[in-house]
Amino acid sequence: MSTFNASANGVYLITVTPFKDNGDLDLASTDKMIDFCLESGVTGLTILGIMGEATKLTADESRQYVKQVLARVQGKVPVIVGASAPGFAAMSELTKSVMDMGADGVMVAPPPTVRTDDQISGYFDMVNETLGADVPWVLQDHPVSTTVQMSTGVVLRILKNSPNCVMLKHEDWPGLGKLSAICAAIQKGELKPTSILTGNGGGLFLPEELLRGANGAMTGFAYPEMMVEVCRAHAAGDVERAFDIFDAYLPLAKYEQQAGIGLAVRKHIFAQRGVIASAAIRKPGPKLSALDIADIERLTIRQQKKLSALN
Repeated sequence: MSTFNASANGVYLITVTPFKDNGDLDLASTDKMIDFCLESGVTGLTILGIMGEATKLTADESRQYVKQVLARVQGKVPVIVGASAPGFAAMSELTKSVMDMGADGVMVAPPPTVRTDDQISGYFDMVNETLGADVPWVLQDHPVSTTVQMSTGVVLRILKNSPNCVMLKHEDWPGLGKLSAICAAIQKGELKPTSILTGNGGGLFLPEELLRGANGAMTGFAYPEMMVEVCRAHAAGDVERAFDIFDAYLPLAKYEQQAGIGLAVRKHIFAQRGVIASAAIRKPGPKLSALDIADIERLTIRQQKKLSALN
């Protein structure tokens, strides 16, 4: 039975999509990356997200990639697939396809065409109709990428009207107050139990978000083991250790969150760690300069020293 439900917690890692230097999908690296993620201790995977370059894949490539990931995971952890699309026909087609393959659920963000609370809420009423009664899904609140600002009130309204929405991917920034309000509504019984995983800036506020009531993280970082260990330490009641682990990785996490080149940084580090064969980003996409690479090398050395002192 799938563990993707309202009690989901831990780290659902947003994966990159590996490409060869010529831009083709690299399925061998995909297998290697999935093995790495599982060995890192993640509790779930989210694929075909914004940082997964989903919009650069053809429909056939998307299905091929999902099939490859699911075959490698073999049900060890839930796999969530990004299903946001300009129209509901495409959303319905992709959702049916990936669920038939064995995906555990899908993730949907609002399109930039909706602005008012009523428009946003009405859109997700149609999402519920489109996905049907058998597909659990994640509400993605990421105004930096969608340009849609969902107020606390409209998020609560959507969750109350969506019986199959079992998780909120909270990525508003600043968003600690919003997170606290939603968690309080759940604790008071004003909102059904809902898993809340955060994605704010690649985990830049993860310790604070856990203290505010988040159940874990759904984001990407070149060192997923950091998020796993922070969540484990927090769950064990060792809040100070959670902050100490986080602090050791913070300079690299901050560097990776630069607008424009963040994905290039993540893929470069993954390639350096041997997780993927190439750091290639499918065009159009950024490339790191020699100075960028020197920065990453220096920060990596500092991180290793901090971890050694911590352990």
